[in-house]
Amino acid sequence: MSSVLTLLFAPSFLLLIHYFDFEKVVLGYIFLSLSFLLFLVVKKGEKKELIIVSMYVVLLTIAYFSASFATVKFIPVFTSMAFFTLFAEAALHKRALIYQITKKFYKKELSTAEDDFLKNGDSYWAVAILLYMIVQILLVFMASDTFWALYSSIGWYVYFVFMLVIQIIYGKFYAIKVSA
Repeated sequence: MSSVLTLLFAPSFLLLIHYFDFEKVVLGYIFLSLSFLLFLVVKKGEKKELIIVSMYVVLLTIAYFSASFATVKFIPVFTSMAFFTLFAEAALHKRALIYQITKKFYKKELSTAEDDFLKNGDSYWAVAILLYMIVQILLVFMASDTFWALYSSIGWYVYFVFMLVIQIIYGKFYAIKVSA
């Protein structure tokens, strides 16, 4: 659910501040974020979602009191930082997060070489997210608000699919054959 919110956040925020006062829009998003946070707490939502929504509340509150659109533009950066931290920590502690996610969605039996490749995928995704985050930071300072909004919403999904395709191609045609 939070992924839908992150997809819609930047473009809807940009659209709303075009028609409404900045402070009112920020208050609206704070109210929505707090409502969603309360829903997650009652529902006993995932820790990752709780952290992301909590970051939205904190940064939106800072943006409200500082009347700073730049603070709002950093919200997707902090979301990326959370994902980077998740994958970097998984890579450092050999938790095989990508392997676990793949096993949930891919029901076929994997070969030993495929298992090994996927168990080492966390560092790839940590680097991929770090690169994405660097671009996001640059866009906060150097891009138009419209380009920032598009990149911060749709750009992540395009980038994610692109990086996933690279990982699959590399795995199928090189890494799995080498280790087999």
